[in-house]
Amino acid sequence: MDTPVVTRRKRSTPIRDGEFRLPIETLPQPDETTCGPTCLHAVYRYWGEAEPLGDVIARNYRMEHGGTFAVFLACDALRKGYRATIYTYNLMVFDPTWFGRSGTDIAERLERQREIKKDDRLQQVTPGYLEFLRLGGRLRFMDLSPRLIHRILRRRFPIVTGLSSTYLYHAAREYGPTDTRDDLRGAPSGHFVVIAGYDASHRRVLIVDPYQPHPYGTSHEYWISIDRAVGAVLLGIVTHDANLLIIHPPPGPTSQKRA
Repeated sequence: MDTPVVTRRKRSTPIRDGEFRLPIETLPQPDETTCGPTCLHAVYRYWGEAEPLGDVIARNYRMEHGGTFAVFLACDALRKGYRATIYTYNLMVFDPTWFGRSGTDIAERLERQREIKKDDRLQQVTPGYLEFLRLGGRLRFMDLSPRLIHRILRRRFPIVTGLSSTYLYHAAREYGPTDTRDDLRGAPSGHFVVIAGYDASHRRVLIVDPYQPHPYGTSHEYWISIDRAVGAVLLGIVTHDANLLIIHPPPGPTSQKRA
């Protein structure tokens, strides 16, 4: 496992009073199902890596019908020597009491839950979380609030989040293999974006979104109400990914935190 070498880049930019953004950019996702690895690639670029997007996509876990889970992105980062923390709001996978009792072995609870519940998505994601914990990933369970988001961003850590694109975009639900918009037959859809800034005075966050076209213009970044963002993250539970993923290099002489 290699320690990522991080180069210093431009400072985080306060645009006006109360507004703060991280200098993170994304490439467009190559297809409908590669938003997760594309966001991961953007975070690697933020930390100074120049790895091709195609390489990140090729080695990341992909579900049978496309897409991935945040925990598999985290595992990729851990294997590269980064640190990874997941703030989870996915009650389909985690019971809140696992975090409230001292000494709970979450890996053991996940294993036993997998033996009892046969839900396909749970069966797919559980090995990822077991690997995440084995590699040293950290799980957190705490209230999702503007304060938490601000605190993470102030540490200059971009936030990859698995959320509900249906709620984020206020778009019609999607139906069929081509994800056609259909308000009657459709189902909610999941998506990955990066939260990269906030505007405290207007209660907005900056979204870096690899998907086009989206309802908020032609740019890959846009400002949106923090209430909309929080709602979209929490409703990510419908597609089995409701979380914040924080990836950063370990402290040390070869991985100096961005300033």
